[in-house]
Amino acid sequence: QVQLVESGGGLVQAGGSLRLSCAASGSIVSIDNMGWYRQAPGKQRELVARISSGGRTYYADSVKGRFTISSVNAKKTVYLQMNSLKPEDTAVYYCRLVWASVAYWGQGTQVTVSS
Repeated sequence: QVQLVESGGGLVQAGGSLRLSCAASGSIVSIDNMGWYRQAPGKQRELVARISSGGRTYYADSVKGRFTISSVNAKKTVYLQMNSLKPEDTAVYYCRLVWASVAYWGQGTQVTVSS
């Protein structure tokens, strides 16, 4: 059984920073990739950033230059450093891990950016 536990969400003013963490546990042999998605009220869940086991990263255009994804494979942990936050970044952020072509999701953590 694979479990993902996110932490680090909260309330911050526009221009501020937050760091999200996601720790995976369970019988994981090797990680294909880990990533962060977000879902704002009334909107579809969208990919924010992703990192492969080899360190290749992808960012949504809306967060490029502001967010940084990193991981420690040995610890099965992924981070999302979010700087220069904007009100439109407000959403529930979900961690996602892909292992053996199967995707696992965390429970989500709320990020609220006030103007």
